[in-house]
Amino acid sequence: MTDTNITQTAPVLVAIDISKARHEVLIAVPGKKRRRRLTVLNQLEDVNRLIATLSDYGCPVRVAFEATGNYHRALAYPLAAAGFEMKLVSSVALARTREALHNSWDKNDPKDAQVILHMMEIGNEQFYHDPLMRGTNDIQELSKTHDIVSKSKTELWHRILTHYLPLYFPEADRFHRSSRSDWFFAFLERYPSPHLISAMGKEEFIADAWTVVGRRVSKERLLADIYETAKTSVGLPVDADSDALRMFRLVLAEGRGLIAQRNEIENRSIALFKDDTDYQLLTSIPGIGPINALTILAEAGDLRRFGHHRQFLKFCGMPCPTGDCKAICRKGFCDHPALHIPGANQTVKIR
Repeated sequence: MTDTNITQTAPVLVAIDISKARHEVLIAVPGKKRRRRLTVLNQLEDVNRLIATLSDYGCPVRVAFEATGNYHRALAYPLAAAGFEMKLVSSVALARTREALHNSWDKNDPKDAQVILHMMEIGNEQFYHDPLMRGTNDIQELSKTHDIVSKSKTELWHRILTHYLPLYFPEADRFHRSSRSDWFFAFLERYPSPHLISAMGKEEFIADAWTVVGRRVSKERLLADIYETAKTSVGLPVDADSDALRMFRLVLAEGRGLIAQRNEIENRSIALFKDDTDYQLLTSIPGIGPINALTILAEAGDLRRFGHHRQFLKFCGMPCPTGDCKAICRKGFCDHPALHIPGANQTVKIR
């Protein structure tokens, strides 16, 4: 009988525990029991040395790691560019496997590298989608920056609502209708105190504020209502040139800047995806607007890389979409047909 040598085609398994400044690497070479440990600093010289070391084995290389913030991106890209097969391990699966293997929740980098290598050996891995190599990096930055700007704007609005308005113009809150509108911030920036309004005549105020409130129906009635409200306001009578109102205006200007940034990102997104078929299909679904569609495409990339709708559900970490199925299969999905991706092969087996 002829012995079959499988070490020539078996890949070198590389488990990496990611951290900010350094990465713990554990290498398993086919046919060798001894595993090699390396510590790779997050520096170009060390990364190039790791690539050269792995290339010298002359075998296919499969690398797996747990996504850690954005710290893995700078290492994963050059490894993928070098032609190595890149894999992810689930954070939840890693924690549970660590507990099962070591009967402990304690976490340290060398132990995590061992657990990741064990998960590679049993095939418990996930596909790694590198945004820069797949051409979705710009889309992700648009999506993430929009999220950051939106959260900053919401936080700032709560600051205005709970601090500045109760002090200087408590009654003004009822005139605010939409968080997407810039006119309210512009109005408060010009009239941060109701005493600045009541010091003017009604007709003078309406004429002065006419262009500030933007395009609104019944603009004269709105301004007249604001004027009458300002005359009876309980806001603190601070001086017009006081540092208190100067700080209020500073915060309002920041809010207007955030609204402008958010609008700029949304306009860029619409222009970028106006001819994209997936974007048009997503926005045609009730409840999915331009930003939700942008987020889906930014995180998932090409939707047609999922051979089955349940693959996409697993990627999202979602259970049965209908909520009425109690029989969950071992892969984490039920058999309800949902979220079918146009153009995808619905018969591909999930792995």
